[in-house]
Amino acid sequence: MGRPEHLKEACEGSLKRLGLEAIELYQLHTVDLFVPYDESVGALKELQSEGKIRHIGLSNVTRDHLSLAQSIVEVVSVQNNYSVSRRDSEAVLDVCEQEGIAFIPWFPMASGNLAKPGGPLDEVAREHGATPAQVPIAWLLHKSPVMIPIPGTSSPVHLEENVAARDLDLTDDELKRIAYAVG
Repeated sequence: MGRPEHLKEACEGSLKRLGLEAIELYQLHTVDLFVPYDESVGALKELQSEGKIRHIGLSNVTRDHLSLAQSIVEVVSVQNNYSVSRRDSEAVLDVCEQEGIAFIPWFPMASGNLAKPGGPLDEVAREHGATPAQVPIAWLLHKSPVMIPIPGTSSPVHLEENVAARDLDLTDDELKRIAYAVG
C-alpha cells in the first residue's frame, strides 16, 4: 500500500475518476511496514511537486512518523484513531497543536459504556439537554483548537445533532468527570 509506485498509480486513478487536475488534500492512510516511510512520503512529495496534489496529510502515525514526514514535506493534517475512550494519540495531538497541524480523529464517537444510560456521557448530556452522542464531539472540540472531528452521519437530523454539539459548553468539572471515567 505504501510503495511509491502504488501511491502514484492510486493518485493518478483518483485524479482521473474525479476529473481533477489536482487533489486538494491527499491523506497517506497507512504506514506500510514493508516500505521505508520516507519513501512513501517522498512519493507524495513528488506528486505535490508535479502539481497533482496540493496538501499532504497522514493517517495512523506516531510522533516519529510525523517528524520524519515533516523533514520531507509540509504536513497539514493527521488523521488518527482518537476519541473520549481512545487516547493513544495524545503525543501526536500535542505535536499537531505545537505545529498548527489539523488533527482529524477517526472513529470520534467511540464511547462504549461511557454513553450507556447512567454513564458519565449520558449524565453530562442530560445536564445540558443534549444527547449522549453530542458530548464526545463537544469534548473533542474542547480538547484542542486543531481538532476537526468528522462523525458519521446517517440522516439530516443526525447531521444537525452533530453540528449542534459545537455549541455544547462543557464545564471544567464535566471535563474532569469524563477524563476520570476513562482513567
